[in-house]
Amino acid sequence: MIKIYTDAATKNNPGPTGLGALIVADHRQIQLTDHVAEASNHTGEFLAAQMGFEYLVKNFPHDELVLFFTDSRLLSDAVGKNYSKHYADLLKDLNKLMQPFATVVTQWIPEAQNHGAHHLANQALHQIK
Repeated sequence: MIKIYTDAATKNNPGPTGLGALIVADHRQIQLTDHVAEASNHTGEFLAAQMGFEYLVKNFPHDELVLFFTDSRLLSDAVGKNYSKHYADLLKDLNKLMQPFATVVTQWIPEAQNHGAHHLANQALHQIK
């Protein structure tokens, strides 16, 4: 079983955006960060999830159960309903990355339970020059 937590941090929404993903598997943690020069926070949430799932696709067996946690209601609802009015292309790209895994369970969690990914996203945001 793999747990993945993702988050984005945006300054001046839209603006510079940090991306964070925390992967917990095999009794270890993998921390991923990246950033984009300008994005809305919602776009950043999708990009953070894509970053995390790109890593999973390349580095983990696809028969693993993946528990995907996000504090973005918009993202969790879009994945759950397989629909997003304003972020359809980003959802399509994320679905392609999730598709190889036998089972992906997406769950919204409060921001207070997403500290690891939140910290990574803020760390990435502060590294933008």
